[in-house]
Amino acid sequence: MIGIVLAAIAAQLNDAVLNAALSDVAGNIGLSNDTATWLQTLFITGQVLGMCTSPSLGIGFGFRRFALFAVFMNCFPALLMTLGGQHGTAVLILRFLEGLGSGFTIPLILTIALRAVPPPIRLYALSVYAMTATLTPFLATSFAGLWIDVVQDWRFVFLQPLPWCAMAAACVWWGLPVDKGDSERLKQFDWLGLIFVATGWGSLTIVFEQGDRLDWFNSALIVILTAIALVSLPALFISERYARVPLMKFSLLANRNLLYPVITLLLFLVLSLTASQVPLNFLMVAQGYKPLQAHLVTLAVALPQLILLPLTAWVLDHEHVDARWINALGFLLILFACYGAAHVTPSWNRDQFFVWQLIQSVGFAFVVMPLLLIATNAIKPDEGPYGSALVNTPRAVAEGVGVWAIELIARLRGGLHRDRIIDLIGQNRLQLEQLGILPPGSPRTPDPALIAANTEVLRATAVLTTIDDYVILGSIAVVLLIA
Repeated sequence: MIGIVLAAIAAQLNDAVLNAALSDVAGNIGLSNDTATWLQTLFITGQVLGMCTSPSLGIGFGFRRFALFAVFMNCFPALLMTLGGQHGTAVLILRFLEGLGSGFTIPLILTIALRAVPPPIRLYALSVYAMTATLTPFLATSFAGLWIDVVQDWRFVFLQPLPWCAMAAACVWWGLPVDKGDSERLKQFDWLGLIFVATGWGSLTIVFEQGDRLDWFNSALIVILTAIALVSLPALFISERYARVPLMKFSLLANRNLLYPVITLLLFLVLSLTASQVPLNFLMVAQGYKPLQAHLVTLAVALPQLILLPLTAWVLDHEHVDARWINALGFLLILFACYGAAHVTPSWNRDQFFVWQLIQSVGFAFVVMPLLLIATNAIKPDEGPYGSALVNTPRAVAEGVGVWAIELIARLRGGLHRDRIIDLIGQNRLQLEQLGILPPGSPRTPDPALIAANTEVLRATAVLTTIDDYVILGSIAVVLLIA
């Protein structure tokens, strides 16, 4: 179990750290900004594919053998990316394979916890799985700042999983029992379902990730991928209904105790951006922070999870404690933190975010642990692989949905705020010129006053957009509380 957890940490860091250091890495590799966005898109696409197939392949090949292969997939493509850094196409292909390895790895924690961990301590094993959602992603900015600003070598962004994977491989080799696997399951592998997963979920994640950059349905690629997803996803649901050994058993969602955690976990992962991407975007735009300066904000969410998750598991382990009330309390705390952080002003720096980040941290633990408890109680031991696929696949899709939500708010609300501010400046230009804030006339060369005014416009836009982020994403907590 420890080996799988270490491999999952490596997989999560592969995902999040490159995203935090994307501009620096892309510049060193020689990728344009548009091409660099595909590094994250292809990773998530591979991750979705891996999460759907991991439980079935683990049973077919044997968990020990498959876990070692998943560890290999997390480190070998990363090593090759440092050697072939100037070959952009090769890096994109390797990034997809790295995402596939991540997708293979993370579901193994839940699958093995359901199959091998005794019920008396299973809840504590689930707290370890919960760390992949509430701890590791929030360490990304810290690692990005370390490699880019302290070590000052972009290659470490790709090399960082190597020690984690080495320890993971040793633990898996020593700790997991040798099993021959189920060759009959491999012979009956659901290849049709795999095709629909790749075309359906894969197309959907690309649409969410690249839609805003490509101007949505003004792009032929987005139109084609949307059409493919609209055809493939219903076909996936139908094919899995009649497959002899399905990849995803959607009939399990007829149980409300599983359906609610699956949907809520997806929405929670989007909501969790209020503790990561939202404050980081504000600090980097409004205050000019780099990852090394901003990382303490997300670290305030990550580190308490080491105590809060096992503590929440201990609380839930008491018979008289209702997981639903703990879950509701978690959403109330997140909602309160969003309300407090929505009072952001241009003078805020990272210190003003700490209190709200700590409250979010408590809320995250109180939300995730009850969801996992409710979900696993609804899954029978022999249904573990199917339940793992259903719980984990929305996790990867949620990452694309979160990107879409943040970019949509920035485009619609951010653009509106910027236009209104510029309109106000135009209406009051004469007064601003008299006060010396704007230069008179139309300077032919960049004027320091105009540069300063543009900086203030960007800062004001960032403040107003951040408020919108907290209000709109925080409303998800209200919806989930009512549900």
